[in-house]
Amino acid sequence: MGRHSKVGALRMRWRLTAATVGAVGLGSMLIAPVAQAAPGPAGGNPQPGGTTSLVEGTPCTVTAKACVDLASRQSWLITDGKVDGGPVPMMPGAPDQPTPVGTFHVEWKDPHHVNTQNQPMPWSVFFADGGIAFHEGSLQRYSAGCVHLTDADAQHYYQTLQVGDEVQVH
Repeated sequence: MGRHSKVGALRMRWRLTAATVGAVGLGSMLIAPVAQAAPGPAGGNPQPGGTTSLVEGTPCTVTAKACVDLASRQSWLITDGKVDGGPVPMMPGAPDQPTPVGTFHVEWKDPHHVNTQNQPMPWSVFFADGGIAFHEGSLQRYSAGCVHLTDADAQHYYQTLQVGDEVQVH
């Protein structure tokens, strides 16, 4: 096989891999909004198949330090398995840019963050890939995947949450 044939074969293999990854990624995107709309159970009941209790009044387990319920557009701060703040109102990501669902950890914080579109994100607490954070923002307008909070709530989350703290989004 000549040099260009090998390069062509590698390009074809890369295209097939990229197409497969793209299809899997697209499937995840199509599933995410459905998963995000399903509210979790409330009250201190054990999780199915596990022994971790839920924090009363939230869809999150006692291991969470921050809890987000996308369906009700509410969020809580949790200390030692008890609600320490909230529920507070929040605004999630738009349907085409949903807030990711799952368990995450605070990665870093920036009180004066400005995103790549030169938009301020005051009191940012980053917890998921892609620059997803709790931050001050409009409660009347969807975010680009972040969790918008009032200025006072965003400051409280910024002061309370520490790098490594668990964030659960349901």
